[in-house]
Amino acid sequence: MSENTARPVALITGGSRGIGAATAEALAGHGYDVALTYHNKAARAAEVAAAVERQGARALTLACDITQAASRAALFAALVAWCPRLDALILNASGGLERQALALDPEYPMHINRDAQVALLEGALPLLARGGAVVLVTSHWAMLYGQVAQLPNYEPIAASKHAGELALRARQDELAARGIRLAFVTGDLIEGTITPKLLERRTPGLARERREAAGPLPTTADMARAIVAAASDATLPSGQTLVVGGALEALVEHYPPHG
Repeated sequence: MSENTARPVALITGGSRGIGAATAEALAGHGYDVALTYHNKAARAAEVAAAVERQGARALTLACDITQAASRAALFAALVAWCPRLDALILNASGGLERQALALDPEYPMHINRDAQVALLEGALPLLARGGAVVLVTSHWAMLYGQVAQLPNYEPIAASKHAGELALRARQDELAARGIRLAFVTGDLIEGTITPKLLERRTPGLARERREAAGPLPTTADMARAIVAAASDATLPSGQTLVVGGALEALVEHYPPHG
C-alpha cells in the first residue's frame, strides 16, 4: 500500500520513453505517485522512475506486454501489492509499425490499439477511485480517421487507434456512473518520438511537410502537460478532447480524404 495515501496515484502505460516518460515526470511534479509500464526497456524505465523519485514521488516500474492477458494480470497483481487504488489511468502505450510483431500477427495494430486498451480499462476498473480519470493518448490522424487522407503507412495504426477511441467512448456512461471521467489527448506528429521517426524512414520529408503546414511540431513536454491536465482537472467534462499541435479543422482542410 502507498506509504503516503494522501498522494494521488497514476498508472501510465508505455512510460519508459517519449510521451510516456515525459508524462510520468510531469505527473510526479503535479503530486502523483507513478506506476509505469514498459515492454522491454527496463533500463530506460528505471531512469524514468529515478527521475520521478527525485521529485519526492514514489515510482513503480512494471514489465508488461499489454496485448497478453497473462502479462496484464501480472501487471495488476503487482500494482495492487504496491497500492490498491488508482486515481488516473493513462493509456499511452500503442503500436502497429513494428515489423516483427506484424509478421507474427497481421492483426497486431487492432490487438494493441483497441483490444489491449479495453482490457487495461477492465483491469483497472476495480482500482479506480471515484473522482479519478481515464485518459487515452491518440493522434490527430487516428481521431480524424475517415475524415482525412492518411499518412503513408499509418492507416492501420490510425484505424485501430480510432477503433480504440470509439470502444472507450462507448464506456463513458458506465464510467460516469462510477464517478470516473474519460478524456482524450490527441497530438500532431510529436517531435523526437518513435512514430514520426519510423514514418520518416518510409516517407522522407514528412516531418518537414508538417512543419511547413502547421508550424513547429509539438514536443513530448507539450503532450505531457495536456495529459496531466486531462487527468487532474476535475472541471473538464467527461469525453473532453485536448488538442496538442495543429488544429483538427486545419488538418481536415489540408488532408482532404481521397475520392
